[in-house]
Amino acid sequence: MPFSAYVQAGLFVVAAAAALFAAAGTVAIPGFWAYLAIFAAVMTISFATLDSDLLRERMRPGGKKPPLALRLFSLVLFVHWIVAGLDRGRFHWSDNVPVWLQGVGLFAVAVGYGLALWAMRVNRFFSSVIRIQTDRGQQVVTTGPYAFVRHPGYTAGILIILASGPALGSWLAAALLVIFSLPFLLHRAITEDRILQAELAGYSDYAARVRWRLLPGIW
Repeated sequence: MPFSAYVQAGLFVVAAAAALFAAAGTVAIPGFWAYLAIFAAVMTISFATLDSDLLRERMRPGGKKPPLALRLFSLVLFVHWIVAGLDRGRFHWSDNVPVWLQGVGLFAVAVGYGLALWAMRVNRFFSSVIRIQTDRGQQVVTTGPYAFVRHPGYTAGILIILASGPALGSWLAAALLVIFSLPFLLHRAITEDRILQAELAGYSDYAARVRWRLLPGIW
């Protein structure tokens, strides 16, 4: 990986910290530090353990800049950090999330990122966009979490979206992220599944064996 990729990842973590603490006007919020520690650990583990070709694909899918929809998704993520900081540190609009639930939220965020990393470890075609990667010899992946659901990455993303606001101690931040991000992920999961069934060799047979898209026994 080029050095600029490491710099970009580090700056993203710094930007997340700046959004939270600058909005809060204080660094004395332990939950924010725990949240950022998880975030930093995920970045570190990703660069240390994942295939470098996959990391390049995720940062520049197909050698291109991420599409507008993905950049807007990142923007919503930043806005929810800012709202959480304002809520917890300054205005206290909806920061009455119980401490125990904040802890559950932090654990769920960690589990979500762990599931995403597991999926990326076994699936070197885990792109950040929907595309058939003929340039990278894409094949159907059936091991790891893909033995249980067809889109574990989206399962992980949905878990993180649901847990992030409570983990940060802000109901308002939680509502904002769920309302503006959850429909996007669900739509992408449905669209990607349709494209894979239509265009990726062997995927229809895999889908017949693994019935569930996101949650075993539910959907």
